[in-house]
Amino acid sequence: MALRVPKASGPQLFREGYRIMQGVEDAVIRNCHAIRELSEITRTSLGPNGKNKIVVNHLQQTFLTNDAATIIRELEVIHPAAKLVVDATKQQENELGDAANFVIVFCGELLAKTENMIHMGLTPSEIAKGYEMAYSHVAKALEEIVADKIETVENEEGLIKAIRTCISSKQYGNEDFLSDLVAKAILTVLPKDPTKFNVDNIRVVKIMGGSLYNSQVVKGMVLPREPEGTVQRVKKAKVAIFSCPLDISQTETKGTVLLHNAQEMLDFSKGEEQQIESHIKEIHDAGVRVVVTGGNVNDLVLHYLNRFEIAVVRVPSKFDLHRLCRVVGATPLSRVGVPMPEEMGSVDIVETIEIGGDRVTVFRQVEDITRTATIVLRGATKTYLDDIERAIDDGVNIVKALVKDNRLLYGAGASDMQLCTRLISIGEKTPGIYQHAIKQYGEAFEVIPRTISENAGLDSTDILSKLYAAHQKEGGESIGVDVECEDEGVLDAKKGQLFDVLAAKHSAIRLATEAVLTVLNVDQVVMSKPAGGPKPPGPNPNWDDD
Repeated sequence: MALRVPKASGPQLFREGYRIMQGVEDAVIRNCHAIRELSEITRTSLGPNGKNKIVVNHLQQTFLTNDAATIIRELEVIHPAAKLVVDATKQQENELGDAANFVIVFCGELLAKTENMIHMGLTPSEIAKGYEMAYSHVAKALEEIVADKIETVENEEGLIKAIRTCISSKQYGNEDFLSDLVAKAILTVLPKDPTKFNVDNIRVVKIMGGSLYNSQVVKGMVLPREPEGTVQRVKKAKVAIFSCPLDISQTETKGTVLLHNAQEMLDFSKGEEQQIESHIKEIHDAGVRVVVTGGNVNDLVLHYLNRFEIAVVRVPSKFDLHRLCRVVGATPLSRVGVPMPEEMGSVDIVETIEIGGDRVTVFRQVEDITRTATIVLRGATKTYLDDIERAIDDGVNIVKALVKDNRLLYGAGASDMQLCTRLISIGEKTPGIYQHAIKQYGEAFEVIPRTISENAGLDSTDILSKLYAAHQKEGGESIGVDVECEDEGVLDAKKGQLFDVLAAKHSAIRLATEAVLTVLNVDQVVMSKPAGGPKPPGPNPNWDDD
C-alpha cells in the first residue's frame, strides 16, 4: 500500500484532538489486536469446564458468571472495531440465546489467522474474498453433517435432548435436573402453534436457601410477596388490575377548609370515608374478589377491602403487572373505579404459600391452559441463583431455534472438527491465492475443541491429533472432546447424547463471519476528541475488601 505523507503546510481538515489511523499496519492490525484481546477474555469461559469471571460494573454491581453475553454486556467496550463483535454477540443472544461465546471466540481466531496472512503478503481484500468463498461452503457442509432432528417440540424427551447440552455448558453437573425443569415449564405454556411461543411466558423467581434440587415449576405466576390485607386465599375469583395507587384522589391545587367546630371536622372526614366505602362496595358488587395494584394501598382503602373480603396484592414492577394481566386475562386500569366486564380477568386460585421461610403469592390457573409458568429456584447465594437463571434463559431460548430449524448436530466440538476437515479439503482443491484464506477459515474451527480441552485441563495438541485422525475415518464424524478424561480424552457424542442446535450454530458462524468481513473492509479509523464534562468515576481500589 502506498504511503501518503501529509504536508505540514496543508489546510487543517479536522479540529484539534482527532486521531487518524490508516493503512494495513495501523488500522487493520490494530483492530485485529483489539478483537483478539476481547476474545481471550471470554475464551476461558467456553464449554462445560469454562471458568467464571467476576465483573464489577460502573454501578458497583458484581457479576460472577461464565456467560459470555453477560460478561460482554457489563464490560463497556469502547474500541470501535471490538464494538462490532459485541453487537454481533448481542444479536446472537437476543435471537437464539445460545452460542454467544462461539461468536467472540471464532471472530478472535479468524482475525489471528488474518494477521498471519497479512504478514505473509496477502491483502485484506484477498483474505475477505477467501473468507466469503469459505462461508459459502459452510451451509452445505452443515446440511451434510446433520446428526438428528426433533420431530416435535411438544415431546419432552426431544426437548431435553436439545436443551441438555446448552445448559451443561453453563451449569455442568446440574444439566439433567435443570433441563428437565425447563422442559416441563416450556410444555406447560407451549401454544398449539409452537411458532407463537413467547419466551416471556416463563418466569424465574429466586428464593435463597435450600438446595437447587428443591426448585420446582409452578403452573401460573408466583409473586415474591404476600397480600397486603387479611385475605390470603381466594378460589374462582374475578380480578381487577389497577396500574395506579389505591389512594384518595388529590387535586393538583392546594385548598383551605375552615372548620368551626368538632362536628364539622367529623363530618368532613366521614364524607371521605363514605366515598371510599361506596367505591369499594361497587367493586365488590361487580363480583371482583381480587384486586391487584401497581402502587401503594391507602390504609383506609385497605380497611374497606378487608371488610368486603377482597384480597389485595401489590405488584411494584410494571413488567410483572403486564405479565399478570396476560395470566388472568385482564386490562390494567389507570383510574380507581368499577371495571367493565371485559376489563376484568378471572383466576382459579390465588393463595399464599411458604417456600423456604419466604411467603409468596401464587396466581394459578388449574382448568384453563395457563399462559405463564414460573420456575422457583432455590440456592445458597444470590450470585449462584443469578447464574442458574442465565442458564435457564438460554435453555428456554433454544425453543426459538428449534421452531426455525429442528435439526441437531453432534456436540462436544465434533461438528466443528467436521467443518474444519471439510473446509481444509475444499481449500486444497481451490486453485489460486484464495486457497490460503479458505484453509485458514477451516482451521479457525479448531479453536472450539482446542479451547474445550484446554479448559478441561487436557493436552490440546494430543486431543486435536486424535480428533483429526478420527474425523478422517468413515463414521468418525461424532467423535468429540471428553471433558471427564475417561477414554483418552475423546468420546462419541452420539453415545453421550451431546447435540448442538443447527440453527444456533449456523447463526453464530454467519454473524462472526460478517463481523470479521466488516473489520477487514476498514482501512481508516478517524476518532474525535471525547467531549468534555465531568470525569467518570474511577475504579474503586478497595473493591475486594468487602
